[in-house]
Amino acid sequence: MREREAKPRGLRLKRKLGLLLLLCVLLGAVFLGGAAYGGREKPPVISSDLLGEQLRSVQELVSVEYHYTNMGKFENQVDFYGWKVPFTTKSFLVSYDGFIKAGVDLSTAQAAVSGDTVTVTLPAAKILSHEIPEDSIEVFDESHNIFNPIKIEDYTGFTKTEKQSVEQKAIEKGLLVSADEKARAAVEALLTVLPGMDGYTLTVRAEP
Repeated sequence: MREREAKPRGLRLKRKLGLLLLLCVLLGAVFLGGAAYGGREKPPVISSDLLGEQLRSVQELVSVEYHYTNMGKFENQVDFYGWKVPFTTKSFLVSYDGFIKAGVDLSTAQAAVSGDTVTVTLPAAKILSHEIPEDSIEVFDESHNIFNPIKIEDYTGFTKTEKQSVEQKAIEKGLLVSADEKARAAVEALLTVLPGMDGYTLTVRAEP
């Protein structure tokens, strides 16, 4: 009689242990699944406002830096109603280094989303800054004319004129074209890594 009663109790114990183990497994699965779901952030909705915010956060995008060394000559003579007064010529030679930064102002960039296509239109590249460090300026062959002395305005005016000349030459050599191309590539790289952008076709173009 004892052997017959022991067998059902053993079976009931095994069943209870099996049910308990199964319950633990299910609870563990639910916990892990919930943690995984809760920890997974939803990607932001791609919109023109979101893209515009990303672009404005960069402000001015410097895409090209142009470094140069130049030498120029300043010469001036007193002019009296169209007549050049003799012995009043003043002149100097200047050597200097400079660097120009060109790029685009992303605060005016436009972004449009249509279906699964994103189009970003950038403004034309422009020169953002042009600096000539003072410690790079060297003056040579400076004349000393008592009738027409050299003034500080001569240096500042000459530097301004030289900047305009160098900028024009740099533009003619393709400075802004290169800045446009590199700005488009930089913006494309910036927006491609945004969460959710993998489902869109991105086109970055320059303003017509």
